[in-house]
Amino acid sequence: VQLQASGGGLVQAGGSLRLSCAVSGRILSINSMAWSRQAPGKQRELVAQLALGSPPHYGDSVKGRFTISRDNAKRTTYLQMNSLKVEDTAVYYCHILNGRTSYWGQGTQVTVSS
Repeated sequence: VQLQASGGGLVQAGGSLRLSCAVSGRILSINSMAWSRQAPGKQRELVAQLALGSPPHYGDSVKGRFTISRDNAKRTTYLQMNSLKVEDTAVYYCHILNGRTSYWGQGTQVTVSS
């Protein structure tokens, strides 16, 4: 199972970016799709999570600005990030949960300039 994240880049504060994460490989079901991030010198934090049959969950710092979605047919999850702030600068990782097994992508850099 592989996760390929894309869409990161450099954006000015107040701007928007859309991250995508495509899942490939043999996997029967994806219970949960999520995004986490890690800024330099900080712990990794959960940004958004979307589990089957449940409403999306967001970290407090991104509520109202970020939106997670998923396309089950394409086995892809998206993270729409609006009103970006300098403090959103981090490496963003997508990850999924299949039963008790989690899989992580390689990460994509998001840099927000002031």
